[in-house]
Amino acid sequence: MIAKRLFDILLSGFGLLVLLPVFAFVAVLIKVDSPGPVLFRQDRVGRFGRSFRIHKFRTMSHNIGVGGSSITVGRDSRITAIGAVLRRYKIDELPQLIDVLSGSMSLVGPRPEVPEYVARYPDPDRDIVLSVRPGITDRASLEFSDESELLGGAADPQRFYVEQILPVKLRYYREYVSSRTMRGDLEILVATLVKVFLRGGK
Repeated sequence: MIAKRLFDILLSGFGLLVLLPVFAFVAVLIKVDSPGPVLFRQDRVGRFGRSFRIHKFRTMSHNIGVGGSSITVGRDSRITAIGAVLRRYKIDELPQLIDVLSGSMSLVGPRPEVPEYVARYPDPDRDIVLSVRPGITDRASLEFSDESELLGGAADPQRFYVEQILPVKLRYYREYVSSRTMRGDLEILVATLVKVFLRGGK
């Protein structure tokens, strides 16, 4: 969809320009709060199965999570004080505008997973989901905005994610790919902004 890509380029470019002062301020807070890089980068699987490195503001203590779980559970002890605030307001996700501008991601689309979980996709689902650019937000992100808390209440978070959450996400992803429209994308973006403000106001 040429219109979708043009929309992504214009909005992500504008967003990066306008949010530059916010990025600088957040970078200072992260550096003051804990040692380590400002940005967190992780391998994710993108369109057509191509790997790319996603950008996020770092919200965890540097190196503590190396070799650990790739999912965040409840009040994860690895999360820093500033990181908790960034996660609450989804500010940690803003650097993904870089990935949208570069073409690795879209504003709206199935969330990009780590290779570990993409390997668990059934073959038909993998072909469908990876036929489009992954997104910063989508219906599944709205549905599972409290995913960390859900996992925190599970006896086996990893198993709960694979058996209970991932299949539902895949259903949302399939539905998006089969019926995506620009109007639908705009509705998801607006719903995401509303969700963030409501969550932050709690």
